[in-house]
Amino acid sequence: MKNSPGQRMRDIQHFGEEGGVTPVIDHAATSTFLNPGEMEQVFTGEKEGCYLYSRHSNPTVNAFAQKVAAMEDMPAAFGVASGMAAISASLLQILDGPGHIVCSNTVYGGTWALFKNIFPKLGIQVSFVDPVDIKAWENAIRPETKVLYTETLSNPLLAVADLGALAKLKKNHHLKFVVDNTFTPLLITPAHWGADVVVHSCTKYMSGASDLVGGAIAADLDFINQLKDVNNGFVMLQGPVMDARVAYELYSRLDHLPVRMQGHSRSAEFLATKLIEQGISGVVYPGLQGHPQYELIAKQLNPGYGYGGMITLDLDSRDRAVELAQKLQEQKFGLFAVSLGFTRTLMSCPASSTSSEIPVEEQEKMGLKSGLLRLSIGLIGDDQLMTERFLKCYREVMKVN
Repeated sequence: MKNSPGQRMRDIQHFGEEGGVTPVIDHAATSTFLNPGEMEQVFTGEKEGCYLYSRHSNPTVNAFAQKVAAMEDMPAAFGVASGMAAISASLLQILDGPGHIVCSNTVYGGTWALFKNIFPKLGIQVSFVDPVDIKAWENAIRPETKVLYTETLSNPLLAVADLGALAKLKKNHHLKFVVDNTFTPLLITPAHWGADVVVHSCTKYMSGASDLVGGAIAADLDFINQLKDVNNGFVMLQGPVMDARVAYELYSRLDHLPVRMQGHSRSAEFLATKLIEQGISGVVYPGLQGHPQYELIAKQLNPGYGYGGMITLDLDSRDRAVELAQKLQEQKFGLFAVSLGFTRTLMSCPASSTSSEIPVEEQEKMGLKSGLLRLSIGLIGDDQLMTERFLKCYREVMKVN
């Protein structure tokens, strides 16, 4: 029986120098070589496993990375400064010059802006396609295509990627398959469905407290070594490395990530189900049987973690969405703020915030409406009470009994 991702993380244990149950924070920027010749060997690539300089590797960051690799069932991982650093460094390393990417058209706004506004300046072209239309993915592949890129669960529309089908495409066309798993840590293991590289914004669920910014890249050992190569590594030479103090905080929080994800999922499913029972339309949650890809996500899920903590609700207009969010904040249901994965519920209107980089005409093509309210459901509070507060505010805004 294959171990669960939570168990794999739990089995990674690092001790402090004096036997402490957690590793020490090694925040030295540089390391000593007792044999000067070994330093030269590290720079030439003849010797591995030595600490040289924290932009290259750091013991605390490496300990965190081992936890991430275990969670994603990948041979290796690397901690970087943010989720965007994880995305950009991974893709630039794979492409290694001009090329073409086929990408889901419902990705996070920052990712979309990177692909649309920055990558073309580097000779990299990107075609955006419907994430659930496998034929569209195949039709978009060109001779110069090098990468298929998707989010496991799309931000913010919560469309579910068919990872297995995309992996077949990448194999048939000899491409690399990169998956952003930020919305579904532990819930889904993209490597089991054929992903070559998995990226995370650790700022979200891994942190859990909205107090840290970080990113992670999981892949095979060769690719991770490429990223930190002193001559050609995009992380090494562009420098978006993770600080040791951030790595230590994230390392310490990963052991209770399974419990937190279960809590987020339980509360989100409770609320979404109650809203449907009340006849409220426009509710999207991957754990509802009415979700278009309900059977697909159910097939891809690891057992025991639920369907995640993200819900969207279409209020038909931005003014209504903002009014509802404001009332919910006043009623202590949640906080009007971007990001996700916090202990408390966070609410935002993606069309005018986290997806505002995407032009209105492109938002319309992908089905992103101005009245969409995105809810990152927290894991503290009484589910029944929170649902009653939500329904009270909703009825006031919609002027219904």
